[in-house]
Amino acid sequence: MRKITILLVLFTFLFSCKKEEKREIIETKVIEKPKPVLLYGFNLDNYNVVHDTIKNGDSFGLILDRHHVMYPKINKIATTIKETFDVRRVRSGKPYTILTSKDSIKKAQVFIYKHNKVNATIINFKDSVISAYKHKKKVKIVEKEIAGEIYSNLSVTMDSLGLTPTLTNTVADIYAWTLDFYRLQKGDKFKLIYEEKFINDTVFVGYGEVKAGLFNHKGEDLYAYKFVADSIKNIAEFYDEKGNMLRSTFLKSPIKFQYRISSRYNLRRKIALYGRVRAHRGTDFAAPYGTPIMSTASGTVVESARRGGNGNYVKVKHNSTYSTQYLHMKRRKVRVGDYVKQGDIIGLVGMTGNTSGPHVCYRFWKNGRQVDPFREKLPSAKPLKDSIKPRYFKFIEPLKKQLDSIPFFKKTTAIFVEKETLATK
Repeated sequence: MRKITILLVLFTFLFSCKKEEKREIIETKVIEKPKPVLLYGFNLDNYNVVHDTIKNGDSFGLILDRHHVMYPKINKIATTIKETFDVRRVRSGKPYTILTSKDSIKKAQVFIYKHNKVNATIINFKDSVISAYKHKKKVKIVEKEIAGEIYSNLSVTMDSLGLTPTLTNTVADIYAWTLDFYRLQKGDKFKLIYEEKFINDTVFVGYGEVKAGLFNHKGEDLYAYKFVADSIKNIAEFYDEKGNMLRSTFLKSPIKFQYRISSRYNLRRKIALYGRVRAHRGTDFAAPYGTPIMSTASGTVVESARRGGNGNYVKVKHNSTYSTQYLHMKRRKVRVGDYVKQGDIIGLVGMTGNTSGPHVCYRFWKNGRQVDPFREKLPSAKPLKDSIKPRYFKFIEPLKKQLDSIPFFKKTTAIFVEKETLATK
């Protein structure tokens, strides 16, 4: 009996020890504190945060004044940081963030001006030392592939693929010298290898490079590869599979999109406004009122005026041989003596002078005589040097294989094929 009593005591003692041990473990469990929320390196637990957008009439001074910063301090801030940030250049519509003190005054201590989704300027005036510096978020670059089929025009097709006009314009610029986008046919196809940029893996912030492209137009494959031939100048151009530069001396049209050729160069055309045969020494590109007009080649503006049947017009001299003229503008955007580059906007489509609808009459001069540019054999840019071609062909070999491996689908609507193949900071 005594032995049983001793065993029961020992059992009770051991059981109570285990319970105590368990209880102590529970009591000593550490509860982790939540991590601080950081914004541009600032711990938001230490501030009140104000997100807003600059309104019309707002200025840097007015914004800070609303947040209890006195004008002597505002002037000191503006003077101190002027080399980094000109406070007079804040623009309406731009978002900004203000970090204020957490007391009852809520006085501004940090001003963050967001230039775009990636870049911002941080102005810190919390203490006596005022500072301003640039901040750039880490950007992830993702390479993507796309295949599409034209069923209306390039703009409509790209839009149906969920791509923005920025990429559409880039593609148009690449092929502006080899393709007449007005003459694209239903069933023409294209492929692209291009880059998209993201912050935080999910926020789209624009496009990177278009590395390569292929347009199948009327059954003919037109390749385009971006390549830097001169490492010193570091200027990239697009070349075809033989090393010929796609860029030519003259664009095929002074209008990028949304146009049609309403009247061609014709020396025996009967003009309705005059009621008789009168030579038409230009090509009319009909386009919506206000459409931008581009200079088809680089050169110097020699005329910018409004005169008679020409209405508002601009004339550009490209060299001793060639000049171009653009008539019936709504508004001219260049002056005599301005140097314009190929593709620069020189005016807007209008109806000034003798015209029955909005269009630009494009006139082409060769050696002082007006000619039809579509019948002229115009000079093209120089191809790659023979010494560079081996390096070029080696460079484009994997790109061509990648392009050729992107499938074309036989469907009446545009097809989008996405392949993530590259991620860098």
